[in-house]
Amino acid sequence: MKITDLLKEDTIKLDLQATSKTDVLSELADQLNNAGRLNDKAAFINNIFEREEQSTTGVGEGIAIPHAKSEAVKTPAIAFGRSQAGIDYDSLDGQPAHLFFMIAASEGANNAHLEALSRLSTFLMDPKFQEKMYQATTEAQILEAVNTKEMELDGPEEETDQTTSKVLAVTACPTGIAHTYMAAEKLAETAKEMGITIKVETNGSSGVKNRLTDEEIAEADAIIVAADTKVEMDRFSGKPVIETGVGKAIHEAKDLLNRAVNQDAPIYKGEGSKKKSDDKQQRSGFYKHLMNGVSNMLPFVVGGGILIAISFFWGINSSDPDSPEYNAFAYMLNTIGSGKAFFLMVPVLAGFIASSIADRPGFAPGMIGGLIAVTVTGVEGAAGGSGFLGGLIAGFLAGYVTVLIKKAFEKLPDSLEGLKPVLFYPLFSIAITGLIMMLINPPLTTIYTGLTSFLESMSGTNQVLVGIILGAMMALDLGGPVNKAAYTFGIAMLDAQNYTFIATVMAAGMVPPLGMALATTLFKRRFTKQEREAGKTAYALGACFITEGVIPFAAADPARVIPSAMVGAAVTGGLSMLFDIGLRAPHGGIFVIGLVEGGIGKILLYLLAIIIGAIVTALLAGLLKKDIEKTA
Repeated sequence: MKITDLLKEDTIKLDLQATSKTDVLSELADQLNNAGRLNDKAAFINNIFEREEQSTTGVGEGIAIPHAKSEAVKTPAIAFGRSQAGIDYDSLDGQPAHLFFMIAASEGANNAHLEALSRLSTFLMDPKFQEKMYQATTEAQILEAVNTKEMELDGPEEETDQTTSKVLAVTACPTGIAHTYMAAEKLAETAKEMGITIKVETNGSSGVKNRLTDEEIAEADAIIVAADTKVEMDRFSGKPVIETGVGKAIHEAKDLLNRAVNQDAPIYKGEGSKKKSDDKQQRSGFYKHLMNGVSNMLPFVVGGGILIAISFFWGINSSDPDSPEYNAFAYMLNTIGSGKAFFLMVPVLAGFIASSIADRPGFAPGMIGGLIAVTVTGVEGAAGGSGFLGGLIAGFLAGYVTVLIKKAFEKLPDSLEGLKPVLFYPLFSIAITGLIMMLINPPLTTIYTGLTSFLESMSGTNQVLVGIILGAMMALDLGGPVNKAAYTFGIAMLDAQNYTFIATVMAAGMVPPLGMALATTLFKRRFTKQEREAGKTAYALGACFITEGVIPFAAADPARVIPSAMVGAAVTGGLSMLFDIGLRAPHGGIFVIGLVEGGIGKILLYLLAIIIGAIVTALLAGLLKKDIEKTA
């Protein structure tokens, strides 16, 4: 479908009066309604706002393309509006929008609005076309510029073919806070540059958004699944599916989209028929299973840990009924956090690792195995069992035991099919996993308690060295596998009631975004305007212990940013250990610093360690990077 079939002089407004996003959407809807393209203006505006709630249509570079498919549309159309002053539209690049194309598609339009959206995205990547949109003084000049561009685009057959490619994507990271949405944004932006129609489903911490429909999956040329945790895959059976890590979508989006367009991917046939001969693929699977357990365990860790830490405001023994410091409210908080949330931490970890491997049948044996890990010790004086170590082993053990049991019962008669998930799988998987864990947990407990005692006995130079290593790990891949390994280690030691490691990990994880944010403030000429805007956001992300806030800087200049971040984080990690800082809260950043053990003196030392690390990162980045004018 051509843009000039939808855009007419009576749907163009060259001087928008709107000063806000809401106003501009209403004004363009008025233009369509006055031109007779709508049946129900109010219903159409509601549909437009529903689409904006999914994700902003401000694509950046001063452009916004609001769109909706609605029964309120009488005739498919496009409205164009222009604001010379610019309007804050919540665009992806944070900059004001000047050019607005509102696409109105009717319910029977056969995805015409998506085709128009794809074509518009291609047009608007051309700076010369944008300039014509800005310079036009009449509606006729707007239409002439669009028509000329369409004639150029429809020339070579290859370009027309590429704009009709339909690609779907799913992004998901273990915590679902930053990587998930950064990957989605990068895929969407790159697809726009390449003239590819794409829809990205995000599996974030707040749930699934922009969910792919069965109809969209059926019509797609290929699907990209960029995930470091488990996502729903069976719906993609029979389609070319590219499976990769979420980091690849951020750093190699163009390569992934080219593969998708060329259908350079195996046909997905379900979990059982995936190729597993590639060692790299197997390592990715191991990490994915582990992170599925960690991501589902985190709410128990964070919620329980912070409640325990808050309970100590009334005194270190305030939850002990026999202590003079006893406080009933503190006792309840500590019981909820320690006795319930923390108690479930390891079983939940094991259960979700197992379910990632063997789907739903793996969950029950994983939970039972994790429960045995923390309750059946066989070692005198070891109340917590094999803890985190036992939970990891129980999760993988239960998962692969369940896979073997499922294979063993594959040839049962169809009449017994219904008994598999409710009788055979849970009975045999729980029994086998439980028996093995009962046998191996005593030696695992011995190893775990020995390792914990060794780490607790560290002091002086050795302890500082561990802090430096953990700090550098937190900044090496900025939320990737190494970062998660360091954080998981901190949680394991928190579970073992050693609070210095999680304090070190959190402080070091805050440094990279804080350091780069400070660098954009101190060395403005070394950063683009967009990077300086991202720096403002990085202050907040760093303060909240979201290390991924530094990714926009690292993606643009990894050779300078990552070393700067690693050195600063390592300095903070070493200082945190040197100051012997303890923290019972596993997350929260600046908001839980008041829970640092040792009073105001330790709190100030902890802040000092973070500030010094951030300054080191900022100074290194400023020294290594060059002025934008000199680089250009």
